[in-house]
Amino acid sequence: MSDESQSVPVGEEHLVDLTSEVLELRRLADETAQDAHAYLDAVTEVAAGSEPDTAIPILLLALSQILLTGARLGAITDVVPSRRFEPDTGPEPDVDPVRAGLANLFDGLDEYADVVDPLTNGEVVAASLSDDLADVAADLSHGLRHYRAGEVDEALWWFQYSYLSNWGVRATSALRVLQSMIGHLRLDVDDETVADAEFEALHIT
Repeated sequence: MSDESQSVPVGEEHLVDLTSEVLELRRLADETAQDAHAYLDAVTEVAAGSEPDTAIPILLLALSQILLTGARLGAITDVVPSRRFEPDTGPEPDVDPVRAGLANLFDGLDEYADVVDPLTNGEVVAASLSDDLADVAADLSHGLRHYRAGEVDEALWWFQYSYLSNWGVRATSALRVLQSMIGHLRLDVDDETVADAEFEALHIT
């Protein structure tokens, strides 16, 4: 069979490319929605105070995962929704209970020093870990409402746009704070405690 008979007509080749792109964006939307849902579950659980001893590791993992998701959104070209207006999804989700629960959990540690923008504005301002985590939850919840309504391209557009404009920055700042917390908890111990732990580790039977 000749090469000519095996070739795909130009119009059909373009259609194949478009179909592949649509399927890839749908896959990305599905994965983003799953990760957003997992983040919301983790933050809600921690805010409820059910597992205070594991709150920091849970949030550290949840933020790391959602930031990986955001990085994929930031790496692709701009998503263009089919409509030029955002459909009304009704009242915004109420994340105040989550915010309040996190503020109570991190009482005394909630506020931290943050840089407005490392590239354009080095001003240091006061920020709040509970606000950061709740703001990320609010943005992801908004996108999930579009996704669950069947507005997949709108949801993906919102996930990407809000990652670049807000929740990506807030999640990154919150992750840095949590990493600092867990670092202090693990490393800020006196020499005697370290020596005792090493002795017990060496003589365990």
